[in-house]
Amino acid sequence: MKIRTATRADAEAIAAIYNHEATRERTTFDLRPRSVVEQQEWLAERFGAHSVIVAVLNGEVVGFASLSPYRPRPAYNTSVESSVFVRRDSQRRGIGRALLEHLVALAAEGGFHSMIARIAGRNEASVALHARCGFELVGVEREIGRKFGRWLDCTVMQRLLG
Repeated sequence: MKIRTATRADAEAIAAIYNHEATRERTTFDLRPRSVVEQQEWLAERFGAHSVIVAVLNGEVVGFASLSPYRPRPAYNTSVESSVFVRRDSQRRGIGRALLEHLVALAAEGGFHSMIARIAGRNEASVALHARCGFELVGVEREIGRKFGRWLDCTVMQRLLG
């Protein structure tokens, strides 16, 4: 497996992974799929310290992860929000962990002090992954979203980088 910076050419594969989660799962609060053009625009907005990486296995993108600004106000500039998604048929192979560990390194190199993970629903696998990568539970926002007729909590985890 290789982890590298995402390119515009990865937009279709990233959209396919994300759209499955948005339209069929409770792992994101998004409700609608993204077009390839929207995914390309999303990628174009993320560069430098706020970047996107992909995991490539046998020539295929099987996962992606991103660093995004945590909040728009300037005092939050030292914090970053992380996201990790792995294609369903490629889960439980260490891909999510490799992506998250790479993100942690990128965030530290980028000079960030704090990483925040906002985990949708009761995603125990994601909570365990983040815990294995040094994130700590800082709270649960109860019934903050609604998807597929069910209320969703948001588990908030944090890792201080130094």
